[in-house]
Amino acid sequence: MTEGVAARAAAVAMLDAVLGEGRMLAEIAEPDLPPAERARARRLAEETLRRIEPADRVLAPHLRKAPPLTVLNALRLAVVEIGLGAAPHGAVNAAVTLVRRGGRSKPLAGLANAILRKVAPEALSAQPVQKLPRWLRQPLVHAWGREAVAAIETCHAGLPPLDLTLRDPGAAAAIPGARRLPSGSLRLGPGAQVTALPGYDSGEWWVQDAAAALPARLLDAREGERVLDLCAAPGGKTMQLAAAGAEVTALDISGPRMQRIAANLSRTGLSARLVTADALQWQPDAPFDAILLDAPCSASGTIRRHPDLPFVKDGSEIALLVDLQARLIDRALGWLRPGGRLVFATCSLLPEEGEAQLDAALARHPGLRAEPASLEGVAPEWWTGAGGLRLRPDLWPEFGGMDGFFCARLRLPG
Repeated sequence: MTEGVAARAAAVAMLDAVLGEGRMLAEIAEPDLPPAERARARRLAEETLRRIEPADRVLAPHLRKAPPLTVLNALRLAVVEIGLGAAPHGAVNAAVTLVRRGGRSKPLAGLANAILRKVAPEALSAQPVQKLPRWLRQPLVHAWGREAVAAIETCHAGLPPLDLTLRDPGAAAAIPGARRLPSGSLRLGPGAQVTALPGYDSGEWWVQDAAAALPARLLDAREGERVLDLCAAPGGKTMQLAAAGAEVTALDISGPRMQRIAANLSRTGLSARLVTADALQWQPDAPFDAILLDAPCSASGTIRRHPDLPFVKDGSEIALLVDLQARLIDRALGWLRPGGRLVFATCSLLPEEGEAQLDAALARHPGLRAEPASLEGVAPEWWTGAGGLRLRPDLWPEFGGMDGFFCARLRLPG
């Protein structure tokens, strides 16, 4: 099997696992391919997942009935490749080869050939962008309106940029092509090879979406403060807090994810106390000055980076997550000194996991107050009336958007 077909075959296998088995891409074993082809396969799968609906609209007039899933995914992949500028003959021939080598009958290979040769390069872009699933779209339309949700869906259709957080926020980073965002993060276009960028080996920066960098800035950790990063993995916020000079304890339930934090701390020359434990069971030995709680959530704010998520999740886990978030908020507040502060954050677009969670926490804890703050690059209208910060993918359209996040700083009475 040629390299080009091998990468496409791996991409179709990934699509089968996501769409047929309900598995996230991160759960699928990496294909046995050279690194460049392995990356290409993942990229092709992700690009197709961003465009399943448009691709199916292109194919619909040519299909009397749906073919087997693997055949359909090979067709979808070819439509997406053609629509994104690949040579049509190469995409068509590869799809036909995949159908034949997948043990499919000769008529199905002939069908694939006949259909795909009718697909014009502009057919895909002429279709509306892919919509969010109903379980997610309805509450977002209710919260922000159809126009905002349509803008979010447009953002999800594009490749996400690569954002970097500097170890020294005031430093001038010598990274070719990088753009400094209003919040201080650096932004590169999609497809940059992270480990080849200047400053990677010396630990001058780490990968972190610009929106994900804001909760730690909202916490505003000071030198010498005792700070807890609760649910710390993958570690970007831990490094932000350590770079500010705080005495950081990073806690997470996942041992392998904590190993990633340890490796990143080593690379950047930063230090933190690492604890692998269940936050609902663990107890600190002394109160903290500040706590950053990036709570488990639906991750619905990261769909532009994880286009498989809408096809795997169905919203059934939201109630359990909301309950867990509330328990973690209450537990974390009990670990603060009087006058201490907690930043609660979720990478979710759902008000249940953000605005409503803030309202409920303030109602449960008399004397607790939310503290909006002046943050570089944050527009005043992003703050909610209750004092939370709502970030959405359609914000900063002139810079390429951001992940969806909610965060709020809560202050205990002194």
